[in-house]
Amino acid sequence: MRTADQIKRKLHQLSAQKQSLETRLAEAPGEGDPELRLLLDRIEDQLLLLEWVLNEPSGKYHG
Repeated sequence: MRTADQIKRKLHQLSAQKQSLETRLAEAPGEGDPELRLLLDRIEDQLLLLEWVLNEPSGKYHG
């Protein structure tokens, strides 16, 4: 299992990639590259999952 520090580093790395992709999409004419849009969606999904792992629910239902 990954440590919290490893997860935080990956979150930071993915956030930087997301920001870079958003910049590239903003500079692209029209709708931008569909492949970039798909990659951005995938990165957002990965970020969401990693944030969930970091902030693991601890309620009665989950424990």
